[in-house]
Amino acid sequence: MKTDRIREDFVQLWGSLGSFWGVSPTTARVFGWLFSRSTPADAQEIMEGLDLSRGAVSMACRELREWGLVSPETVSGSRRILYHPETDLEKVVRHVVQIRKRREWDPILENLRDWVPELQADPDPEARVFAERLQAIEDLVEIADAIAERFLKGGTVEKLGLKVLVGTARRGR
Repeated sequence: MKTDRIREDFVQLWGSLGSFWGVSPTTARVFGWLFSRSTPADAQEIMEGLDLSRGAVSMACRELREWGLVSPETVSGSRRILYHPETDLEKVVRHVVQIRKRREWDPILENLRDWVPELQADPDPEARVFAERLQAIEDLVEIADAIAERFLKGGTVEKLGLKVLVGTARRGR
């Protein structure tokens, strides 16, 4: 069936993009597979659909929950959990930006804010050159951080055009 072939190609492509948004290929494949379906799935279905072990599915679903990209739902009267993917692309992008910011930009800024003053206080010419270069990195990351903060608060979405792009993509079908 065409749907199955395209789903498989999409899942493989999405898996290869996982490192771009900071997750393992397996986690990205699980999200891609769930995203491609019209109904949520439980761990057994994910295992069979992607030929993964129970442990791999469990770890991927846990990570996707932490990222806010899947919502678990316990089926009444059983231990079965259905995983619903986040399908609102704006929310997906926001969750990814928020996690990446917290894991990457925040520690960079924290360290740079400590290191630059220390280097600036050092009389060694080598320290001054290094301080200038680190200050340039700090300035750039602060700009990116401010944009990310505004984006996460919703204030810059219209300026960045994300709502427009997502809306245009939906209408273009």
